[in-house]
Amino acid sequence: MGKQLAKKRVKRSNPLAQVEDTKKRLRKKSNDLEIQTALPSSAGSLSSDEEDVHNEQVAFDCLLNQLGSRSDKMTSLYKRRRREQKGLEEDEEDEEDGDEYSMFDGENGGEEGSDSEPMDDSEGEYLRRCGHSQIMKQREEHETGDKDAASSGDDTNGSENDSHTNVDEIASICSFHRHLEDILTDEHADELTKSIWKYKWEMPATGRSMSKWMGTGERLSMEVSSDSVYGVKQKLYKHWLDIFKASAFADLDPQLRFFFSLCHSYRDIMHCNKKPFYLKGEEDSVIMDAYLMHALDHVFKTRDLVSKNNAKISTDPDGKMEEILSASNFLDHGFTRPKVMFLLPLGSIALHVVKRLIQLIPTSNKTNIEHMDRFLKEFGTDDTEEEDKDSKTKKPVKPKDFQRLFGGNNNDHFMIGIKITKRSIKFYHDFYSSDIIIASPLGLIAKIGEAEAEKAKDVDYLSSIELLIIDHADVIAMQNWSHLNTVVEQLNHMPSKQHQTDVMRIRQWYLNGHARFYRQTILLGAFLNPDMNALFNRSCMNYEGKVKLLSEYKGVLPKVLPQVKQVYQRFDASSIVDVDDARLDYFSNKVFPKIKDSVEGGIMLFVSSYFEYVRVRNFLTSQNASFCLFGDYAEPRDISRARVWFFEGKRKIMLYTERAHFYRRYKIRGIKNLFIYSLPERKEFYPEIINMLEGSNNLMCNVLFSRFDHLRLERVVGTGAAKRMVSSDKKIFVFA
Repeated sequence: MGKQLAKKRVKRSNPLAQVEDTKKRLRKKSNDLEIQTALPSSAGSLSSDEEDVHNEQVAFDCLLNQLGSRSDKMTSLYKRRRREQKGLEEDEEDEEDGDEYSMFDGENGGEEGSDSEPMDDSEGEYLRRCGHSQIMKQREEHETGDKDAASSGDDTNGSENDSHTNVDEIASICSFHRHLEDILTDEHADELTKSIWKYKWEMPATGRSMSKWMGTGERLSMEVSSDSVYGVKQKLYKHWLDIFKASAFADLDPQLRFFFSLCHSYRDIMHCNKKPFYLKGEEDSVIMDAYLMHALDHVFKTRDLVSKNNAKISTDPDGKMEEILSASNFLDHGFTRPKVMFLLPLGSIALHVVKRLIQLIPTSNKTNIEHMDRFLKEFGTDDTEEEDKDSKTKKPVKPKDFQRLFGGNNNDHFMIGIKITKRSIKFYHDFYSSDIIIASPLGLIAKIGEAEAEKAKDVDYLSSIELLIIDHADVIAMQNWSHLNTVVEQLNHMPSKQHQTDVMRIRQWYLNGHARFYRQTILLGAFLNPDMNALFNRSCMNYEGKVKLLSEYKGVLPKVLPQVKQVYQRFDASSIVDVDDARLDYFSNKVFPKIKDSVEGGIMLFVSSYFEYVRVRNFLTSQNASFCLFGDYAEPRDISRARVWFFEGKRKIMLYTERAHFYRRYKIRGIKNLFIYSLPERKEFYPEIINMLEGSNNLMCNVLFSRFDHLRLERVVGTGAAKRMVSSDKKIFVFA
């Protein structure tokens, strides 16, 4: 999207009543108009279509109409709200609005637009009572009983007055305030859903000679000053500097500064070429520090904004009520409290992220860490001592990267809430009272399933996520990518219940059903595949725009140790939909007849996905071929039997999957010929599997590919060779 799409604004308008508390009173006073609820009955029944958003706004407007019929003050405020939405000035006449608001004259017979007239006593008392009680609840919730809530405690000068005035000063330069205070119109939201994102600018990636950043909207600056604080809270920034100085670094790493500034732009980011920690990638920890710092900055600024507004309101709750109704200064809430979510594949990775998160939180905010022992017990490993003893007595048979990745807690079903207050960090807190949710896709899928099965449960805590960070997406791709798609689709829906939220302080774009356009998604992984591209293109619609890393590759062919003749055979497919059928047809007609006629055994068929595994298995069964299986869900005893049969020559063919290799990493003995039905997603697996070939003469590997395999192909043979191979008139390519 261009600048005109991302930056167009309309004046802010506010909700005028407590929805859940008011709806009962409305049912008693009006039998003609039935309002079931101001919010939809279930999050699952909503979609992102225009009709749903329109219906939600109509329901909200109907509620305001009813409130307006009871008060001239509400009438005036409601008219002002509609006038501001249409971009009209206070003194402009709008004949159409005059007709629409004629219903407000009702039984009170009050005059239109009289701001000086007092609010109806019963209505004013009701709003003050509800508003004040909700404010006090919110204050208790966000401050957890601290008596010094009026002072933020996070500003370096410690002055209450300065902390209040600094909010307005920082708002003009801080991307946090700029991003959340812009309001999209329905027309702009529709354009975001329908338009195709065009990347208009490029710039080199720091420390990466073969990569570049591409983005939409305004071009980002490459200049990252060493003294720039990016509008970050001084207390956080000073603590981070102290941490890096203590670790022998004089200042923040330039790469960390750049990626943090990238995150702080609040654009959607896709970086799927980072070298992970299990492959000794130093960049992994740098990027993790950057997104953790960004997440903490977002949480702290959100909490401080709410706390300062609570402090202002508590000093004069009656006098501030009119300001809440008529101004935008107090719009600081979402539907629920959680604003940041981390989606991670394994418990060991979650442990690593949380430990670093705690280090980056200032000391004054972690004087008490609740349930830390429970967290370490559940996400750590109990058999560390036994593993250490085994490592001394036994020679490791698994590759080192496998040991680093799976050497800790391999649990892929977890979900915890973390609440950060002025004095403490609370683990395993109720999700609706948490600031941060850390979960695996499978853990969230289980919660979503429970909510669908039981009406009493819901996942409304996903409705107000403003920052989504998906790290190690390459590992998630080896689990079940469809789980991740389902989770992302559940984010930022209208909630089914109110959940004790002060409705008068909910940001307008939440009520408009536009929350997904404000969510920043950061997608990180070691490689890029079509599923990741589809998620980033279709489910990430941040109005600020997108930034992604585009890389070129040298390939991994030099890592093949034996002298192997590698023959690449290209087959044609008309579209991505037909590529699976075309691959199977080519294999069955051109490749399998040679395998069937061959007398020699020891033939391995390597497939990348489970779906290809099923298709090839069924084909081999139909041909009465001699084969054994080593698939994703094979039992250990079946795996042992298949390996023995294959090594002893009792089975001619072994069908082997990438996912099985990822989780097992066995060295298969007895391979004399290798047929790669589809290239692996993980480029390091290609030389690892070819190096399993046994023998000294005429070693051969046959590889099938199409132009739709370009992403995988360039990681193996290199970007330049891949371009030539998919566009050349020739269909056979040989590497030796």
